[in-house]
Amino acid sequence: MAGKNKSKKRNSNFKKQIGLKPGVPIYTGHKDAKTLDIDYHNYTAEELTTGPISKVEDSFKFATTTDKSWINLNGLNHTDAIESICLHFQIHPLSIADVVHVGQRPKLDEHAEYIFVLLKMLHYDVDGNLVNEQVSFVLGTNFLLTFQESEGDVFNGVRERLKVDQSRIRSLGQDYLLYTLIDAIVDNYYLVIETLGNKVEAVEDMLFKGEADEEVTLQIQELKREVLRVRRSIFPMREVINRLEKSEHSFISKSTNAYYRDVYEHIIQIIENIDINREMIWGLMDMHLTAISNKMNQVMKVLTIIATIFIPLTFIAGIYGMNFENMPELRYANGYYVLWAVMILIFLGMLYFFKRKKWL
Repeated sequence: MAGKNKSKKRNSNFKKQIGLKPGVPIYTGHKDAKTLDIDYHNYTAEELTTGPISKVEDSFKFATTTDKSWINLNGLNHTDAIESICLHFQIHPLSIADVVHVGQRPKLDEHAEYIFVLLKMLHYDVDGNLVNEQVSFVLGTNFLLTFQESEGDVFNGVRERLKVDQSRIRSLGQDYLLYTLIDAIVDNYYLVIETLGNKVEAVEDMLFKGEADEEVTLQIQELKREVLRVRRSIFPMREVINRLEKSEHSFISKSTNAYYRDVYEHIIQIIENIDINREMIWGLMDMHLTAISNKMNQVMKVLTIIATIFIPLTFIAGIYGMNFENMPELRYANGYYVLWAVMILIFLGMLYFFKRKKWL
């Protein structure tokens, strides 16, 4: 995992905003979509029309329609087209700048004409890398605009529910549609937390079994980065959802507040799981350092035992290696064999002693 997720230095786009007046839409992300993909869902309780929008101007009609509309845009790098659409829907320039300024914390802005919500959509790609995408919502009288960096989202379940006639999502207002989209994002957080937890448990099992390789330190460091990115993206949502639940804006009905309260409870549970994983990851490094220390202690113990065994043998060899003439044992015919026997007995005796003490 660590080998695949090597961090690469990227040029920052935030410096493009330095010195500019507030409200200038400058895309600060790195996902440059070749085309701006726009699709719409226009519906009532009985009827539904959906499809792509080829021209930006074709979306303007949904600003005044009496039907309910959901317009989704993919490709935040097309700032001119996004600005044109937003201005037609009477969206404030500061909100337009927030749409294309990725890397922000989740937020909620309430205006007289609309409600602006900015969230983070998280998922793991096929290579196991964490993808963090910014999603913006603009809730109006009869319309809901969503802005995404690129294609691919977690809203397919919502799209399927919109196809059902007389369904709750088509019968209630756009505030309920906003809830369903936010709920889809939050539900996907559970998959992210589950995947992250599986990664933590895999490293933990590897450390317990003593199968950790040289890259385990990099794996733990990568897990630390991931959990911090997840926490930074989800933790501020507690405040956003709490404000939506207690909002008295005319675009959010009291009946929908109960649904936002349910999402708020999910967010609290997810944050608790994140903190648990965070503590486990910090514990992995301590466990890894302890395992390294234990291995070093085992090596030092073996080396100490070997050195202790050779101390008396070296002492005997040192005595009879001296060049004195008056050493009776040197003239003994079997002295060499006797000396070997004594040294072997000492060696075996010390091994037996260490075994009795359970040092070996």
